[in-house]
Amino acid sequence: MTEVSNETRFLHAIEIGLGAWQWGDRLVWGYGQTHTDKEIRESFDVSLSLGVRFIDTAEIYGSGYSERLLGKFLKETEQPVLVATKFFPWPWKITKGFIPRALKGSLERIGVDAVDLYQIHWPSVTMSPETMMEGMVECVKRGMTRTVGVSNFGEKHLIRAYTTLARHGIPLASNQVHYSLLNREVEKNGTLARCKELGIRLIAYSPLEKGLLTGKYSLENPPPGVRGSQYSELLKKLPPVMKLITDIGLDHGNKTAAQVALNWLICKGALPIPGAKNSKQAENNAGGAGWRLTEEEVIKLDEATERLREHSK
Repeated sequence: MTEVSNETRFLHAIEIGLGAWQWGDRLVWGYGQTHTDKEIRESFDVSLSLGVRFIDTAEIYGSGYSERLLGKFLKETEQPVLVATKFFPWPWKITKGFIPRALKGSLERIGVDAVDLYQIHWPSVTMSPETMMEGMVECVKRGMTRTVGVSNFGEKHLIRAYTTLARHGIPLASNQVHYSLLNREVEKNGTLARCKELGIRLIAYSPLEKGLLTGKYSLENPPPGVRGSQYSELLKKLPPVMKLITDIGLDHGNKTAAQVALNWLICKGALPIPGAKNSKQAENNAGGAGWRLTEEEVIKLDEATERLREHSK
C-alpha cells in the first residue's frame, strides 16, 4: 500500500460529497421540468448544513451552467466548500495547452482562483494519458488546482497517468468512476484494488444508479426519459435487492434505501457523490454517512447484487 500523500489527504477524510451533474442538465435529468435553480440552491444549502462540503461539477454539465450556479452559491455562503471540476477532452483538443486553458474558463465561471481537484473527465481519443497529465502538471504549477484526478480511467490508463505525474513529484489524487451496488465493474476489473494500493481516492458517481437504489422506481413506475429504457431489464430483478436494503435500513434505526446504498460504498472504501435535485434528496443523501453497516450486512448486499449480475447475463 502506498502511503496517502499530504496533498491528497483531505480527499480521504471526506466520506460523502455532492454531485452537480443535475444542475442545468436537461437531457438526462430534466432540469427546468423536475427541478429549478431555487431547488438546487436549497439542496446546496442543506448539504452544507449537514456537513457535506465537497462538490463535484464539470465544464460540460449544463454546458457550463452547473459551474456558474456553483459560483453564484459560493459567493453567497460563508462556509468553506471543496470544489472539484473536470476537463472534457473533445477530440479537437489535441495538445496539453488546452487543459490549463479550459481550467481558466472553469475558474472564471466558478469565480475562484483555484479548485481543490481538477479531473480529466474521460480518456481522450486524441491525447495520450501522458500528454493530458503534462497539461495537468501545468495547472498545478500555475496554482490553478490543488490536486489532480482522472475520471472513467481503467487500470492501464490509471497507471500511465499516475506514473507521469510521479515524475513531476505530483500524486494522482483520485479516479472518479461509475460505482454502485448495481454496477460493481470496478471491483471486478481491478480498478478499485489498484486505487487502494496506490493511495488514489476512488470517487463513485451515480452511486444510487440514477435513482434506482432509492426505492422510488419499479417496473410499473420506471424512471422518466432515457433512464427508463436504460434500466428496463434491471428493474425486473430489483425487488429482492430492495427488500434486503430496506430490511437492513430498519435494523439501523430506519435508514432509507439510499442511505444504505451510499453507506455500502463508504464501507467499500469509496467516496460517493450522489446528486440532489432538492433539499429532501440532499438531506436523505447526507444521512448515508456518519455510521457503518456491519461486515455481515456488506457481505449480504454483495451476494444479493452478485446474483443480480448472474441473472442479467
